[in-house]
Amino acid sequence: MVKNLKERAIGATGSISGIASILGSWQVCHNICLGIIALLSILGITVVGMPLVFLTKIAVPLWSIAVAFLIITALLYIKKKCISKNLIILNAGLIIAGTPFQSVESFRVLFWVFGGIIVILAISLFIKDKLTKKGAKNEK
Repeated sequence: MVKNLKERAIGATGSISGIASILGSWQVCHNICLGIIALLSILGITVVGMPLVFLTKIAVPLWSIAVAFLIITALLYIKKKCISKNLIILNAGLIIAGTPFQSVESFRVLFWVFGGIIVILAISLFIKDKLTKKGAKNEK
């Protein structure tokens, strides 16, 4: 029972890390705002501006929290090996892609590309693991 609760807490930490990294990215926040505006327009509600623009003011703290959670999750993985390494890789890619600092603004595209490549790598590793496990089950 306690072990199951610990595993859930560790999984939640990884999920929170991923969510915080996504919120740290202005581009993702911008797309979420556009999606909200589109959904509201379907209902006949017109919105001018960005309803989630306040998130840009807290992007750096959210990104910092995401990095902290990623470090905690990675340390737990190293110590216990009870977390999906593919999820950690995916979260790292999202955090890199969502780097919100103005001082690296000119390199933002490189962060997106590098983070995107890491995310694609993590997804491909996840699919490979699932196919390998499925193939092993079929052989039994």
